[in-house]
Amino acid sequence: MAGPAVGLWLFEQRSLEEIRASTLPWLETFCDPVEAEADGGVAFRVQEPKALGLHPFSTAGAGMFFLSEDGFIPAGDEDYSAFSPAPAQGLILAAGVSGQVKHTLLGHLALAFARQLNSMIDFDGILGYASGDRRREVTDLDRARAVVASLPGILREVSYDTGGGDRWIRHVGDQEFLTAWLHHPDFHLIK
Repeated sequence: MAGPAVGLWLFEQRSLEEIRASTLPWLETFCDPVEAEADGGVAFRVQEPKALGLHPFSTAGAGMFFLSEDGFIPAGDEDYSAFSPAPAQGLILAAGVSGQVKHTLLGHLALAFARQLNSMIDFDGILGYASGDRRREVTDLDRARAVVASLPGILREVSYDTGGGDRWIRHVGDQEFLTAWLHHPDFHLIK
């Protein structure tokens, strides 16, 4: 079963080779193994969560994490009007398995990568939304919006085409927002 994933939006184009070269030495200080993949991405297992600002705990069973290029960012069907400039490139940071420990590790990894790469975080869904099911009542969406609106930092809704003429939204936030969200009692990422 695949785990949660987030996107990292870069506002200046960089080669995946350059990104890998700048992040591999850092990853190797707290991850083992760290493996370069044939597609240019990186696979790694967190061994020292303390390096991410977490209290030491066992990462046994946490599985692998993956960083790869997101070939769909920028996309022609997405509304980037809340960002100037629009994202030039996207990366995907994903956990190989699900569970609360993976959400926590992935959230802290996303924050660390965002700091390293000066990126925004694409949460690939609506944070605080009970099910991610667009058919849920408007009150669920309003409640989700209220939860995240109470936090500091920048969080924007980005609309996109879902096919068949429908549109939906997802949250994209900055490092300050993610820092606050990581400490919120309702913290979770989208799976």
